[in-house]
Amino acid sequence: MKVVVIGGGPAGMISAYFGAKLGNEVILVEKNEKLGKKLYITGKGRCNVTNDCDVDEFLSNVVSNPRFLNGAARRFPPEKFMDFLEEKQQLKVERGNRVYPSSDKASDITKALENHLKDVGVEVRLNEEVKEICAENGNVNAVITSKESIDCDRVIVCTGGISYPSTGSTGDGYIFAKSFGHKVVQPVAALCGIELKGSFFKPLQGVSLKNVELTAYQGDKKLFSQFGEMLFTHFGISGPIVLTTSSYINRLDLKTVKLSLDLKPALSEEQLDARILRDFEKYKNKLVRNSLDDLLLKSLIPVVIETSGIDGDKKNSEFSKADRKKLATAIKNLTMYPSSLRSVEEGIITSGGVDVSEINPKTMESKLVNGLYFAGEVLDVDALTGGFNITVAACTAYCAGNAQMIK
Repeated sequence: MKVVVIGGGPAGMISAYFGAKLGNEVILVEKNEKLGKKLYITGKGRCNVTNDCDVDEFLSNVVSNPRFLNGAARRFPPEKFMDFLEEKQQLKVERGNRVYPSSDKASDITKALENHLKDVGVEVRLNEEVKEICAENGNVNAVITSKESIDCDRVIVCTGGISYPSTGSTGDGYIFAKSFGHKVVQPVAALCGIELKGSFFKPLQGVSLKNVELTAYQGDKKLFSQFGEMLFTHFGISGPIVLTTSSYINRLDLKTVKLSLDLKPALSEEQLDARILRDFEKYKNKLVRNSLDDLLLKSLIPVVIETSGIDGDKKNSEFSKADRKKLATAIKNLTMYPSSLRSVEEGIITSGGVDVSEINPKTMESKLVNGLYFAGEVLDVDALTGGFNITVAACTAYCAGNAQMIK
């Protein structure tokens, strides 16, 4: 059987390997000058390739369509993926069970996958772009590239999403899918910064916060909450907990969403009030705005005072219990309103893609066209940071590559 794999990212390389391991003739076509181009920039060049967790925990970190991924994740869980990689490259596990190459070089993950391809005789074609996938009588039969037409029995589309288009992720797979009548869920940014309404955050540009909690609400409904680090930027907010939050609000009407930042999540409002009282006693001869340096970053004080509606020029002795409550509420609930997410090109991953209701979850084969498969980011499946998205690519690619065996 002759198989053409389109795209040389992790999904493409893994599906090509397993397809060839079954004895198929596999051709991997990549339009870039090298394989794994997006891998080189993941994990700040270190490549957080997977997460050393069990299947249930992995699936709990999948934001879109985790049920679709259930079978694939159990066939090729993180443990098996790690074993597969360690045949060629030593790995290490760091905080949060994040797995990296022991060398801290993303290029070594690409080399490991390339060596796997060599072992099973995959033909790799670089600098060659697929223009069209052909089918006859509902069966895939050829692929037309920028150089020739390749007759084949199966095609596995692993072209990624539209994030980081400089790496070659320009939405080609969506075009191929639509040409066969597949529905493509509107691609949007995931794991990206959030732009805010107003200008209160402008003076805070560059301020990094640790040990804070960000919560997203739609109306009165709590959507998501996470404790950790974040950063104020020229457009709004970014950083780990913001990136995660973006993946839970990116398909909503942002006009209905509000964000609440708790600057002191370790303290209840009562404990915070007691703390404010102690600080006011310590600085009893000062104005309120000059009495919060022990509690808050200096740059945050005017923002919190303005948000609370209190008079920062009052003396501590003039500050009422009601004023303290307003201050504590502002510290525990600094409310922000998103105007938009950063562009999809800036997202670490693309949310959206080929509608999984039209894909066989066991084999990743199209339900509309025989011999057409999709794996990786091109599908409407996305996950949080921590190595989970490459794991999505790996387990869907495993199923696509092994499709004839799984059937």
